[in-house]
This record gives sequence, C-alpha cells and structure tokens, in this order.
Amino acid sequence: MSPAHPQVRRPGTLPALVLALTAAVLLLLTGCSSDPGGASSGAGSVASVDPVGPSSGSGQPDGDGKPASPAAPAKVDIPSIGISSSLMDLGLNEDGTVEVPPAEKGMTAGWYTGAVVPGETGAAVIIGHNDTRFGRAVFHDLKKIAKGADITVTDERGAAARFTVTGTESVGKNAFPTDKVYGPTDERALRLITCDGDFDAQGHPVNNLIVYAKLA
Repeated sequence: MSPAHPQVRRPGTLPALVLALTAAVLLLLTGCSSDPGGASSGAGSVASVDPVGPSSGSGQPDGDGKPASPAAPAKVDIPSIGISSSLMDLGLNEDGTVEVPPAEKGMTAGWYTGAVVPGETGAAVIIGHNDTRFGRAVFHDLKKIAKGADITVTDERGAAARFTVTGTESVGKNAFPTDKVYGPTDERALRLITCDGDFDAQGHPVNNLIVYAKLA
C-alpha cells in the first residue's frame, strides 16, 4: 500500500457519502508492492469521508441506566489460515483523509472507526496490508480463506463476536463495489479488505480482495 493524499470535499448527504467512499476505496490499497523497496512506504490515506458512525444504543446499560457505547474491537483471529492480529484504530488524518496502517506496522490490521463496531448492526470494516516494503504483511494469506470459515473479533472488554465467511471477491480498484461493502445493511456484517491480483508497471496489485462475513 502506498501513500495517497487526495483532497475531497466532506459530504453532507448519503449520496455524497457514497461517492466519497467510492473515491476512498479506489485509493485505499493502491500500493502493496511486491518489491520490498517499492512504493509501499509508510502511512497511506484515503479520501475524506464523514464517518458513518459506530452504532449506538445497543450496549449494556451503564450506571445511569443509559445504553453503554459498544467496546472498540481489539483483536481479529482467523484460525483456518493462521491470522491473528491486534487491531489499531483507523480514523481520519489531519487533512481529512482516512488512515491505513503504516507500513512499519504491516503485521497489524486496523478497524475503520467511521464504520460500525464489529457485531453491531451494519457493516464493520477491517483493513490490512498484503505486503509492504518490509515484506509480507498481516493479510498476505487472506486469499486462502474459504466460505464458511470462522472470524473472531474480540473487543477491549474481552467479549468475542464470531463471524462466518459468506463469500469473497477480487475486484479491480476502478470497479470497487462501494455500496455492497459500505452501504446500509440490516445484517451484523464484517468486511475484510486487502490488495490482490496481478501487478501493474509500478509493482502495485491492480485488485482489492474483499471478504464478506456475517455474525454467526
């Protein structure tokens, strides 16, 4: 994944948000160079978006009787392919672009805080590198995941949300299915995203791999 620093106006309506997310995704995982000395060099960024926002009101009541906020995810495990990673928060950079894990932390995945908390109603999104300039990264073997595989996301309070993979797809970065990935859903869904496909002339994969899962 290489840095990208577009400037996009902050959307104020859902259609505008979808357009911004489209730009965000297209620029999200543009590096993932197979060359350790290639273009994948440090923190990347994606287009500016207004957060969809973690779902509220579904936690256990606090001491005042009000619903507690859902706990942030802290770890993701995919036993079938040997992936286990702590999760960093991915928010917005100062310029309004969305953060991605820095290359030097390529073995750590990240949860996009503008989406819902995993296990809440809606689509939660976890992003990880395939490779960086330092070598193979956390989601290098994500392409091996099979339909029906288990994904467990554990929150900072120790509660586990278990998901079942419903499908995967490898799509060109110019044809990213933004609505399908980020759009509203009544399911408690999880999306994992990394790079995939052949390499272009600059050594960047031309596709994104998307894993779709729902709460078991």
